[in-house]
Amino acid sequence: MNKLRRRPKERSEKLGAVIADQKIDVVLDVGGNHGQTGQLMREIGFKGRIVSFEPLPSAHAILSEKASSDRLWEVAPRTAIGDTEGTAIIHESEASDVSSILPATAEMHAAFHKTRVIGDIETEVKTLDSLFDSYVKPGERVLLKVDTQGYEKAVLEGASASLDKIAGIRIELSLFALYEGETPYLELLQMLERKGFETYMLTETNFSVDLRRQLQIDALMFRTTA
Repeated sequence: MNKLRRRPKERSEKLGAVIADQKIDVVLDVGGNHGQTGQLMREIGFKGRIVSFEPLPSAHAILSEKASSDRLWEVAPRTAIGDTEGTAIIHESEASDVSSILPATAEMHAAFHKTRVIGDIETEVKTLDSLFDSYVKPGERVLLKVDTQGYEKAVLEGASASLDKIAGIRIELSLFALYEGETPYLELLQMLERKGFETYMLTETNFSVDLRRQLQIDALMFRTTA
């Protein structure tokens, strides 16, 4: 989920301080939705480039309009990011930020009723490896943000070559399966640790009052090995 929520000032200050300390030049925003990540980056003081990727036509249009007044915020042509190139069907939910290529589980529907699917849309799928050099200049320090509703592992698998050029990752993780076939959060964390990333921040995001449990967290990780 990628909603822009009211964030405690202290949390935003910490996020801004960590990203500034890492001297990030460009943010690759995979799962841009309506531009919530781009807005957050500007709110915390990030002044570098942002490149957003979004597969839903309606969300892509809103994202493009929001980024249009920011000369350092680029919106890529409409595409999903995955592990192979081709096409896929994305299930558009009533709330666009919970739309996914993967079907939602019964638990997700119970936790958030606006997960109800209102349409299926075909989208092109590209790998990050195929796009990376088109949007990143040699020597730039990159923060990759991934918020793709259960499709995070596919995004990372399609970035096997690019990960070596990425300084940091901000990734949304589900504490239990909200989408069919979703990779468990511990497996994703361990996968990124094996790639040389270390966890700097874990941030609570979505809690379900109906289920009485935490649904998701954001992990901010940075490379510690060459």
